[in-house]
Amino acid sequence: MGLRFVFSTRSKVPNILKEGSQDHYFGGDYEFQPGKDEFIRRGKLGTVICFGEIVHRALDAVDRLREEGFDVGLVNKSTLNVIDEEAMAEYGKQKFVLVVESLNQKTGLGSKMGTWLLERGLTPRYGYLGTNKEGCGGLSAQIFHQGLDPASIIRKVKVLAA
Repeated sequence: MGLRFVFSTRSKVPNILKEGSQDHYFGGDYEFQPGKDEFIRRGKLGTVICFGEIVHRALDAVDRLREEGFDVGLVNKSTLNVIDEEAMAEYGKQKFVLVVESLNQKTGLGSKMGTWLLERGLTPRYGYLGTNKEGCGGLSAQIFHQGLDPASIIRKVKVLAA
C-alpha cells in the first residue's frame, strides 16, 4: 500500500508542545504511525478530535478548558479514513466527543465519526464543528467566520459537557 498522499495547508502553524513541557510533540522522537490516533492530551470528561491546521487552535481551547477545571482530551486524527479501534473505545466511553475540522460539516470527518461511534454501540454526547457557510478570504478570516476558533470550540465543549 504505502503512502498515497500528504494533505497540508501552506500556512505556518505554531508548534504543538507535549503536555507540561517545552518539547515539541512532533519533535525528534516522533514517529508517524498510519491508522493510529494521537492523544496530544488525555482527558476523562470528553475528547476533542481534529487534524491539520485546526490542531493548534483546538489545543489552545483544550488547554484553556483544563485551566477552568474541564478534564478534556485532544486527539490528532491524522489518518482520516482508518478507525483506530483502541482509541475509539477509549474516547467513545466518555461523556462527549467533539470533532473540529476545516472541512464541510456535511461530508467531512464529523459525519463519519458519529456513524463509526454508533456502529460500535458507543453513545457519548456528540458534536462537530466544520465549515458550514460560504465565505471568502484567507484561512485566518475563515476560522472565525466558520466558528472554528478556540472560543467557539470552548463554547461547544461547555454545551456538550453540561
